[in-house]
Amino acid sequence: MTKAYSSNLTPDQYELIAPLIPPAKPGGRPREVDMWAVLNAIMYVVVQGCKWRDIPGDMPCWSTAYTYFRNWRNDGTWLTIHDRLHGWVRATEGRQQRPSEAMLDSQSVQTDTMVHEAVGYDGAKKKKGRKRHTVVDTLGLVMRVVVTAASVPERAGGKRVLSKVHQMGEQVSRLDTIWADGGYSGMPFMTWVMDSLRWIVWVVLRPEQTKGFVLLKKRWVVERTFGWWNWYRRLSKDYEHNATSAEAMIYVAMIRLMARRLA
Repeated sequence: MTKAYSSNLTPDQYELIAPLIPPAKPGGRPREVDMWAVLNAIMYVVVQGCKWRDIPGDMPCWSTAYTYFRNWRNDGTWLTIHDRLHGWVRATEGRQQRPSEAMLDSQSVQTDTMVHEAVGYDGAKKKKGRKRHTVVDTLGLVMRVVVTAASVPERAGGKRVLSKVHQMGEQVSRLDTIWADGGYSGMPFMTWVMDSLRWIVWVVLRPEQTKGFVLLKKRWVVERTFGWWNWYRRLSKDYEHNATSAEAMIYVAMIRLMARRLA
């Protein structure tokens, strides 16, 4: 009997994800671990922000949970689950499963003291750490995210994450418009997006001589997504040793968010 942690998936939420979990490899020992418990252990780390070794004792061994997290990061399982739930959430909201508009933005976050890979300094934000280049749909749901050193410029990171979105194939067959802030302005970047990806970039600028909070058209959607991540303590700061794990953590957080919307 395990405790009912607030980060746990409910039975209905697990039933949505269970068919998307890869089966055990043939020829080896039968899978003995409860995959629902493994997912709950991973969700506990993402939500509570603890170290892998600090997973509660009534959950699967921390090494088992981390191994599944790492393997699914490497073989694309997290992305497969994420993309399937993304389409289902859009359908339940009465939207086409394939979005026609997306928002592009970046978020600079501080890294943990012991993290040294892909770390830089963002001169504009005055922050040392990493930068999350993110594309979301009009519901604020993540389409793709690329984590780089904070020193990587917005346009360079924007090209990388938009290329990832373009590789989604049929899932973005209706996409034609990208909304962005002033960091992505300039004809070289906009021309590259048009020529390489066949999308149009619209830049939304903050009104001049305005002070305080201003609700900016389209841009507020991705800012709200960044706000959602604050509910996941593992994302409040970048604790991951490499950028691919940092990206996977974001996809896991979005999987939990979308599962809670669906069930």
